[in-house]
Amino acid sequence: MRILISFISLFLFSCSGMNESSEKESNSSISTTERLIVYPESQQDKNGFSLDDALAKAKILLSAKKNVEIRLTSGTYYLTKPIILGPEFSGTKEQPFIIRADENATVILSAAKLLDVNWQTNNQLMKAQLSVDKIDQLYINGQKQISARFPNFDSSVQVFNGYAADAISPERVATWKNPKGGFVHALHEGRWGGMHYLIKGVTNQGELTLEGGFQNNRQSPMHEKYRYVENIFEELDAPGEWYFDQNLSVLYFYPPADLDLSNARVEISQLDNLIELRGNSKNPVKHINIHGLTFTQTNQTFMKTKEPLLRSDWAIYRGGAILLEGTENIHISNNEFNNLGGNAIFVSNYNRNANISGNQIFDIGASAISFVGNASAVRSPSFEYHEFVDITKMDMKLGPKNENYPSHSIASDNLIHDIGLVEKQVAGVQLSMSSDITVSHNSIYRVPRSGINVSEGTWGGHIIEYNDVFDTVLETGDHGAFNSWGRDRFWHPERAEMDKLVKEHPNLYKADVLNPIIIRNNRFQCDHGWDIDLDDGSSNYKIYNNVALSGGLKLREGFNRTVENNILLNNSFHPHVWFENSDDTFRHNIVLASHKPILNNYWGNEVDKNFFTTEQALLKAQKLGLDSHSKFGDPKFIAPEKGNYQVSKNSLALTVGFTNFPMDEFGVTSEKLKAKAEKPEFPNLYLNANDVSNSADLELFDATFKSVMTLGEQSALGIPEIAGALILEIVPNGKAHLSGLKKGDVILRVIDSEFGGMDKITTIKDLLTSYRSRKWRGNLEVVIMRNQQEQLLVINLLD
Repeated sequence: MRILISFISLFLFSCSGMNESSEKESNSSISTTERLIVYPESQQDKNGFSLDDALAKAKILLSAKKNVEIRLTSGTYYLTKPIILGPEFSGTKEQPFIIRADENATVILSAAKLLDVNWQTNNQLMKAQLSVDKIDQLYINGQKQISARFPNFDSSVQVFNGYAADAISPERVATWKNPKGGFVHALHEGRWGGMHYLIKGVTNQGELTLEGGFQNNRQSPMHEKYRYVENIFEELDAPGEWYFDQNLSVLYFYPPADLDLSNARVEISQLDNLIELRGNSKNPVKHINIHGLTFTQTNQTFMKTKEPLLRSDWAIYRGGAILLEGTENIHISNNEFNNLGGNAIFVSNYNRNANISGNQIFDIGASAISFVGNASAVRSPSFEYHEFVDITKMDMKLGPKNENYPSHSIASDNLIHDIGLVEKQVAGVQLSMSSDITVSHNSIYRVPRSGINVSEGTWGGHIIEYNDVFDTVLETGDHGAFNSWGRDRFWHPERAEMDKLVKEHPNLYKADVLNPIIIRNNRFQCDHGWDIDLDDGSSNYKIYNNVALSGGLKLREGFNRTVENNILLNNSFHPHVWFENSDDTFRHNIVLASHKPILNNYWGNEVDKNFFTTEQALLKAQKLGLDSHSKFGDPKFIAPEKGNYQVSKNSLALTVGFTNFPMDEFGVTSEKLKAKAEKPEFPNLYLNANDVSNSADLELFDATFKSVMTLGEQSALGIPEIAGALILEIVPNGKAHLSGLKKGDVILRVIDSEFGGMDKITTIKDLLTSYRSRKWRGNLEVVIMRNQQEQLLVINLLD
């Protein structure tokens, strides 16, 4: 073996703007770097190190205060156990310990095991006897295969790529000889994330015995419709599906017609984590850089996702391809994470000055980047929505009890997409029990839930800026591209009790969210919710200079939220159930629809000096006693078709205090990632009533509508007046068709059975406006006329 020693300038990864921890380190300048060149097992005859030997050598060199760099040459490194980096692997500020790919090398760290398989024909299936105990995920030629499931995998179906209400019906269960070891996946009853269950057996009544459901901290039964089952032998009926019989150690596989199995590479996942940096606040792992590697093929971890995150809707598993636990000044840069069963990067408990930047994360089962502290640092914690610590027993001191949480860290310039392929309570970036985290210049899209999530107020100080977040909340509902909760100490699940508490302790919300959370200069878009959603109790926010492309902005009960200088396209402001004296402010914003309050009796500090696009919307706000100094008109966006929503110099929006902000700084910044990153679709704008012609047709819900406009149409349809949206055509198996609508139906009203209220549908314009303001629910309740009889139907917007 050899050590390559070269005289080079010390290679440092910059971490601008972050505070260094106050440790006493050597300031001696050592210019030599001891490079350990590593080859994969298949090339061990070369004059270099194995990865294990290189790590052992690095530990010795680091203990001698040497400057050490491990360089991995091209190839796949199959790990049989995670790489554990403890404090003994720490570098220094001047001499960080570096693990990186060699120049121009493609280095893959795989959690899989390569199998030598002797395939045999078994009717239309292939089978093989294996010497393994279990298989979590199967890869053939690097492609993940599908565990035998019902209904079959269908890439065109958005939710779970296929679901069925009868997936676990007694009739179907009766067709399975032994389903023990199978899994049931479902959405939460309210579509607030996902739930997963292990099948333990079958009752005498033909019903499954299940273990699980703990992955969602907002406890409920599974959704009656959105569910599927997998790892069932009798459901092995489609190309690409597989099943492993653990009792016989036999793998069954249904090969696609174009696959030559005789020369195929077969791999199975076997590890949850690939690299673990493990220290603690007293003895942290310091100054390690991990750069230029590919992480892949970890296990699914959904049955380990069971630790509740206070009173948010989340539960988590503290693991990922890279796990940081008790670290300082760790850099994870320019890596790729793909084909992971669970999380990509998890920053757990005490961590300071972590820098996660320049990475691409895609095709993973759970969340991309998570910063999650420890509940031991929280004063008077509660752990489920309905729990509450009595005020007489509450710890009233400010801030955290200890330092066991992430702080002063950065997630920047990361390209994150196609995540949450298994778990559905996930995010591109997740923050919980942490402080002063900067989430900047990330591109995040195609996610089942939020792009960026803040689980609670503890302990504030976050900066969310210059992110491009779109195609979010694709498989769930009632959420946001940016989502937060604020069920902190002051918050109570019973509103009457909470009203009493906040009057008696009006500043208690500040006890946890110590410093404002800033959301600025982002572009957000959400499919089944709000572009920016500040839910239960979210407090102490400053929100400015954001573009919301479709879902608008919601402020539910909370305190001290200042929202100004934002652009809300094709939607508006959704104030829900505000507290008295909430000290909220909404001003200098451009909104393309009227405000959408729900059960709101108080209006905070100020709702004024906003710019509407129609007089009708402005008058509606003024009838609520709001927006006395607001104006309406054409905002005169410069190039909306290109995503430039700056207004021209003669726009009336400038006269109410709106100021232009940059439209070309969203998302990733490195050239490599910019070349790969997708952009959102820029919507057709509805600035005024003339933008939708009542004489034209409207495509919505996979159907074609027209306004009822003549006496003849009224008479033929048997409706009481010339009003309504008539269905001219309907797409088979589209949203409208699956919801029970038929050609010739007329939508007369959209109703809200939960909160009350009704939108009369006179023309297709009214239908479009009602849809835009209510799509966050995931469904639309409509009263139709069919055969001169009114009927109530629910259009499912999620399918």
